Amino acid sequence: VQLQASGGGLVQAGASRLLSCVASGRTLRGYATAWFRQAPGKEREFVAAISRTGGGTSYLDSVKGRFTISRDYTKNTVYLQMNSLKPEDTAVYYCAADNSIISSQLRSYVQYDYWGQGTQVTVSS
Repeated sequence: VQLQASGGGLVQAGASRLLSCVASGRTLRGYATAWFRQAPGKEREFVAAISRTGGGTSYLDSVKGRFTISRDYTKNTVYLQMNSLKPEDTAVYYCAADNSIISSQLRSYVQYDYWGQGTQVTVSS
């Protein structure tokens, strides 16, 4: 599976942004898909994920109620809708996928075999 993330940019605090991650090579059906982020000088951080079946989602506590992860099989695309953005959301955002992850592993970046190239989101105050 090849993943291509897009949608990043410079936004003001309080604004919204939609990130997209288009998959090619294989359908995303049966794949857990997730978004991670990495700010300068910090480790990669889990943001949100959808389970392999699509029946479950998981979010970082600090983004709950502001971010929504979704998946469109017809477009083979995963989205991250980000609302009420804060300066601390500034990071490079990466999408990831894997077809062998169980629910308890959704938040662990080492479990994902396929990664997009990252898209920069900068939130100004």
